[in-house]
Amino acid sequence: MTSVKCILFIVCAVLTGRFASAQTPSYKAAGSISIGGTGGWDYLTVDPDSQKLYVSHTALVEVIDLRSQKPAGKVSGLTRVHGIAIAADLGLGFISDGGANEVVQFGLKNLEVQKKIKAGTNPDGILYDAASKQVFAFNGRSDDATVISAADGTVTGTLKLSGKPEFPVSDDKGSVFVNIEDKSEITKIDAKTRAVVAHWQLAPCESPSGLAIDKANERLFSVCDNKMMAIVDAKSGKVLATPTIGEGPDAAAYDPGTKLAFSSNGESGTLSVVREGGKAQYSVTNLQTAPGARTMAVDPSSHKIYLPTASFGPTPPATSTNAHPRPAIQPGSFKVLVFAP
Repeated sequence: MTSVKCILFIVCAVLTGRFASAQTPSYKAAGSISIGGTGGWDYLTVDPDSQKLYVSHTALVEVIDLRSQKPAGKVSGLTRVHGIAIAADLGLGFISDGGANEVVQFGLKNLEVQKKIKAGTNPDGILYDAASKQVFAFNGRSDDATVISAADGTVTGTLKLSGKPEFPVSDDKGSVFVNIEDKSEITKIDAKTRAVVAHWQLAPCESPSGLAIDKANERLFSVCDNKMMAIVDAKSGKVLATPTIGEGPDAAAYDPGTKLAFSSNGESGTLSVVREGGKAQYSVTNLQTAPGARTMAVDPSSHKIYLPTASFGPTPPATSTNAHPRPAIQPGSFKVLVFAP
């Protein structure tokens, strides 16, 4: 090998190594964003274009400026918030208010509520499908989905489901996928026709909650109560792998920039980082977060991960009406943990 070729070979090897390292980073705790107040939380959503983080907080949506990592406003007048969907192209946001059985439309610029739209019973998971310009709100107690035209806020249909829906995702090509918790399956929906087109069993995965999607490679990542992530072919519905994750997962995420999937696990207080090693072999790294950090959002522009949690008091004893009580949340302790590559 000539000296020039040798130098070029070494440079390419170094650059390739650096690129691979940048594509599959390790993560570490990078501080927290204090919010305070009282009450619990559910899902949160990043708008990477505006660098805003929308966090459910009982009867509010807390809005965080990710550049300054400080509160930037609130959407109020709600009852019990579950999820937030952002239609950035329309300048609108949509909130699933489970306590009021409504989807609440608000303006992204002024955070003012514009419309309250009747949904099914306990709307929970929610998404904006950019391909059809529709909002899908999945109703956890009426086992159906309310479909809304995002442009004018009118209900275009109600879609009956086979069981209790959890978190949904869209492939932005005309398909919406949603976990059905009590059936341990993923349901595939044609967004344009608003019709169910497939039911895919997730066994041995049980009671799926969070769901994420790799749109480029057509993979779904469903996190389940029995400490596993079901990795599913989004074309055939075949379960490709079931790597072990932490205990008590609620949310899943996928970052196309790093090609990593994540599970936030509230009971073990961990973040499972899942990476593919080739031939459907997946390795898992578990990072310590905090008890209660069960949901999360990933910013695809910075690759940072945001996990809400708080400090807790003692857990009250179980009763006949509440067999699994949660510990009391200490007032003023609500915050969002930040993990960064």
